[in-house]
Amino acid sequence: MTTHRPSRQRRVKTHGPVWLFDLDNTLHHASHAIFPAINRGMTQYIMSRLNVDIDEANRLRVGYTLRYGAALLGLVKHHGIDAADFLREVHTFPDLPSMVRAERGLGRMVRALPGRKIVLTNAPTLYARSVLAELGIAKLIERVIAIEDMRHGDRWRAKPDAPMLRHAMRRAHVRMEDAILVEDTHGHLKRYRRLGIRTVWIVGHLPVGRTSGGGMSARKPGAGRPHYVDRTVRSLRALTLGMRGSVL
Repeated sequence: MTTHRPSRQRRVKTHGPVWLFDLDNTLHHASHAIFPAINRGMTQYIMSRLNVDIDEANRLRVGYTLRYGAALLGLVKHHGIDAADFLREVHTFPDLPSMVRAERGLGRMVRALPGRKIVLTNAPTLYARSVLAELGIAKLIERVIAIEDMRHGDRWRAKPDAPMLRHAMRRAHVRMEDAILVEDTHGHLKRYRRLGIRTVWIVGHLPVGRTSGGGMSARKPGAGRPHYVDRTVRSLRALTLGMRGSVL
């Protein structure tokens, strides 16, 4: 009689660095064209759906981004907007190829980093995967954790929510001590450094005095390294060139 053993689920290797890349203004220069378009789209959406003027729409957009990490969360919580409709409306760009701008040799630089690569973004999945395809690095990214993946039941979550990150890392079989967050938004780095992950603040695509979400930054790029940042770089090229055999 043959005994059949239950098949074991394939487990992902957990030691070694795991790079958690933000997408916009980290892997590409979103402030060049995409962020202005997204902000215009969000403002127009809020004006249309909530019947408010442009000043109030901008106030809500920026305020909810700063308060919740993503404007979507405030709009869902306080106004009951359709999240899927909002994400589709403000992140669809027929001319996306002409809008994406990134460092030359990006694929080579991402490939040169040792360990696993994951994208962790408050943007929606379709947009994130479209940008990665345009950048030519989709095959180098193990998985994309987008805002739809951060949702818990009926509750929408986004960076810098701590329980969301813990849950996402468990699902990806990533230990906090192995994770390195590469991010342009300093508030996200500050919150997640408390969880024991290492942090890299990338500032080359960041307009001076502003965060990627459209709000004012508490610190200008180049004004020194905050205590919750393990390393500050202007570009991925600077990150890869500065490693010289060590991760950080």
